[in-house]
Amino acid sequence: MIMAKNRSRKEQWWAKMKERQNDAKLIRKIVLISLAIIFLVGGVTIAGGYYYIKGALEPVEAKSEKEVTVDIPIGSGVTAIGNILEKSGIIHNATIFKYYVKFNNESNFQAGTYDLKPSMTLDEIITSLKTGKVFNEAVFKLTIREGITLEEIAETFEKKTPYSADEFLAKVNDEEFIKQLMGTYPNILTDEIFAENIRYPLEGYLYPATYPFYEEEPPLEEMIKTMLDKTEEVVTEFEGLMTEKKMTVHYLLTMSSLIEEEATESTSRKKVSSVFYNRLAKGMRLQTDPTVLYGMGKHKDRLFEKDYMFDSPYNTYQIDGLPPGPIANPSKTSIEASLKPYDTNYEYFLAAENDEGVTEIHFSETLDQHEELRSELILNN
Repeated sequence: MIMAKNRSRKEQWWAKMKERQNDAKLIRKIVLISLAIIFLVGGVTIAGGYYYIKGALEPVEAKSEKEVTVDIPIGSGVTAIGNILEKSGIIHNATIFKYYVKFNNESNFQAGTYDLKPSMTLDEIITSLKTGKVFNEAVFKLTIREGITLEEIAETFEKKTPYSADEFLAKVNDEEFIKQLMGTYPNILTDEIFAENIRYPLEGYLYPATYPFYEEEPPLEEMIKTMLDKTEEVVTEFEGLMTEKKMTVHYLLTMSSLIEEEATESTSRKKVSSVFYNRLAKGMRLQTDPTVLYGMGKHKDRLFEKDYMFDSPYNTYQIDGLPPGPIANPSKTSIEASLKPYDTNYEYFLAAENDEGVTEIHFSETLDQHEELRSELILNN
């Protein structure tokens, strides 16, 4: 009787073991099948992406002999050129063209009228665009001076274009338009332009240069995009340094605008840049006068003690760190200075006119040196 009971228990144990083994086999099959499906879907997605990009890099019509006349205006950046080529049916995709150009470090595209074929490769198109000639005379040219503010750009538009200052400011403050621009220029326009206390989202982002236009009344939106194209082109040159320094475009343009407003010569800009970084590293306030004036929204030849107390999120005598955004539209020289400051121990600088009436910037390592220098300059003047 006891042996029969033991045999029965043993058989039950084996039965349970077999059941568990069968369950384990079933689970393994389900897992393997699931993994196979995941890899298959992933593989299809990757393969699809690969063939899509591969197709976009190939000629639009490999055997076509037809020619398409394409106009590339002066000042066109890679984004604008890509859009023109895509609309003309010369390339498949403007975005892939832009990244292909950047990946191959191509630049120096020339404005001109080109007879291009849909059968051309991207390399053939790029070669053609680097040998073009200016195709016509501009109807008018718009010069945006280095270091001016968005409000001053608005005044320039009123004087030189069909648009009033109010029309320009309304457009650059149009949230819907700006969000469209963010989609077109994701590498330079980020959510930082809508940070708290920002006065104008596009302040600092409209590159100072001379822009030719080829019709009497070009759309205001296109004029703004032309300036953003140039900003993107200039900033892209410094992508490597920005990545190395973990610096966003917004931070870069904000710092560059301060340097632009405080210095003139390339050498002094890099010294001014070093002062700002040295002060930030030590937790000191930047205390730069142009931020006071920008916060006040007015120009003054001289600031008084009460001015430095002006309550503004831009006033670096009252806030720590950088202001919330750029205070002007900086040049390439200032952008480079903000990324490549001189290695100095300077923590102070002072601008003063010399005997020839030329403004010079004097640098000091300590507050005592700075105050002594200030006293000397006041006495000499």
